[in-house]
Amino acid sequence: MFDNPAIYFLMGTPNAGTKDPLALLEQALEGGITHFQLREKGEGALSGSALEDFAAACKKLCKAYDVPFFVNDDVDLACTVEADGIHIGQEDMDCGAVRKRIGYSMALGVSVHSVKEANQALSCGATYLGMGPVYGTRSKADAKPAAGVSEIRKVKAQYPHVPIIGIGGIEPHNADAVWQAGASGIAVISSIAEADDVMGQIQRFQGSIPGRRVG
Repeated sequence: MFDNPAIYFLMGTPNAGTKDPLALLEQALEGGITHFQLREKGEGALSGSALEDFAAACKKLCKAYDVPFFVNDDVDLACTVEADGIHIGQEDMDCGAVRKRIGYSMALGVSVHSVKEANQALSCGATYLGMGPVYGTRSKADAKPAAGVSEIRKVKAQYPHVPIIGIGGIEPHNADAVWQAGASGIAVISSIAEADDVMGQIQRFQGSIPGRRVG
């Protein structure tokens, strides 16, 4: 699932602003994102049947582009729409309980901030680790202070074969350090969602991958 460098887009309807969220997702898929996570949080976020319908529409779009579809935090929703994976944070459900609930047909991503937390997540069956915020982030009000790439390096040294996705304030001009630290991918919210040229922005992120230049 993370065999190639990942451009992992996270979005919910509040992140789309005045844009149509499904149109925004399709632009991102056309632009070349490799993974998508529905992160429906914040003021005006969908809930209930409206959220289920939106999640199903997102999954359908992702399937058309052969891109794995993840759900953030909401295990019930992930199971209802049969997502490809779920991602949870340290303050969410116990990762062992989540793995037991979803079985092994669904990928499990866990946010960690240290080698100790990585140990715990992997012992519970995490498929990949999310690490950040690498830089300052506008997308999470309760985000921890920016940590840079030092912890990514430490966890990668301990677990060289585990996919690590860096997140938090990553832009095309500062993504290089994340790749160089050993990350398998970069997760992006606002830098893609708020871009005037979504496809062009994704191409710039692709160009930040070591050994790859786009355009």
